Amino acid sequence: MLSAAPADFELVFSEPVTPLRMTLVGPDGASRDLPGPSATSATLTVPAPAGLVAGSHLLLWRVVSADGHPVGGTIRFALGAPSAVPPAAPADEPASVLVLVWASRLLVLAGLVFGIGGAVAGLLLGPRSAPARGPVRLALALGLAAVPLALLAQGLDALGAPLAAVAQPAVWHAGAATSLGSALALASAAMALALAATLRQRPANGTRLPKALSFAALLVAGFAVAASGHAANAAPQALMRPAVFIHALAMMLWIGALAPLAASLRGGASGGAAALRRFSRVIPAVVAALVASGAALAAVQLGSPGALWSTAYGRVLLAKLALLALLFALAAGNRHRLTPRVLTGETGATRTLRRVVGAEIALAVLVLGTAALWRFTPPPRVAAAIAAEPVTAHATGASLMADLALQPGRAGRASVSAMLMTIDYGPVAPADVAFTLAAPSGTTPPLRVAAVNGGDGFWRAEVTLPEGGIWRVAVEVGLGAGAPERLETVLKVRP
Repeated sequence: MLSAAPADFELVFSEPVTPLRMTLVGPDGASRDLPGPSATSATLTVPAPAGLVAGSHLLLWRVVSADGHPVGGTIRFALGAPSAVPPAAPADEPASVLVLVWASRLLVLAGLVFGIGGAVAGLLLGPRSAPARGPVRLALALGLAAVPLALLAQGLDALGAPLAAVAQPAVWHAGAATSLGSALALASAAMALALAATLRQRPANGTRLPKALSFAALLVAGFAVAASGHAANAAPQALMRPAVFIHALAMMLWIGALAPLAASLRGGASGGAAALRRFSRVIPAVVAALVASGAALAAVQLGSPGALWSTAYGRVLLAKLALLALLFALAAGNRHRLTPRVLTGETGATRTLRRVVGAEIALAVLVLGTAALWRFTPPPRVAAAIAAEPVTAHATGASLMADLALQPGRAGRASVSAMLMTIDYGPVAPADVAFTLAAPSGTTPPLRVAAVNGGDGFWRAEVTLPEGGIWRVAVEVGLGAGAPERLETVLKVRP
């Protein structure tokens, strides 16, 4: 609750952000967009409009983080006194937009993996894989068609807009302005290069140009995946971006090679033996790179093994790992049981191998669909950074003021601190300071602790808060003679 209208609204995040939209909803329910938001690293500032009326207000904010993912929230505050009927919070983002976000990203990923990976593998496995060019071109065409859909979905997601806003230029601009917009541009270029390579892939043309185009597409696609996303923007950047790049290339080479391999086996064991030998020679190193890079990415993103089952991100990773375990089991069976039989010319083994490769392709689609769910699940490292952020409050008394902070701003062990000053911002030298914290539930007695002067202008005390919620905090400042001055405020403590 504010006694006077603020000059600015300031929001502090755990990492650098770019503002997308700031909206203020007044006590009467009318909303207006706030112009002029600016971000300096992790701090977002927007001027407050003039003429704010008394009552309850909602400040709706939407930003995009460095990884390209939009984030939004609502801050409630009251000017003077709360309204009898506060304004209603906005509805959740439409499910149709979320489905479009997921489906468009899956199609783009499929274009990169099955299209570009298939184009490269088709050249490496030899002419017997030619029947796979049709499916490879289809994957590339679908991926290219999905790029504008993914850009639209990103813009709608960024602004929290419904599908009906598809024709609004602001939606497309918002999507293009994020790091995903740059990644989609690179992905488009990569898929166009791969499509050109497949169209040039004729015996009369030779293989030099198609190979150059295909490998260029592979590299550009790796850069596209590494340009955006949770993992690519995690620290340390010197490890994470190369790991994402290697992980993407390995996935494209392994999964992308499955359709050309199946096509090579259509002519029987004699025709597909050469392609199968090449595949068996190269793929173990590719899978090793995939596993090593994936392990590094997971270790940084999770932070601790417990996050695997305690967070939504971890549970998505578990689902992906379960699918990959099935995929690896099929691949191991192919390599150690079916491949030797195919290479000896056994016709039945060749048919079985083709069917198993088809099952691998179906599992790979499920893996990509599961990975696309990570858009909706922030990694545990981000949640840990948010949990470590302090919560702050300001308290004003008869002659003194205090800026309070709880670090970290969640239930459990924490440090509470106060910087004291006179109401005209002058220095103050208390004889003693104590904090009293009253729990939201009221089931436990208030916690009173003496503070220690840190010598840096702050008085601090260690506390253990058993629960989250709105804690009432009193700061008792002893100035020597007379009764101590009492300053009161609240701290919103996270669970």
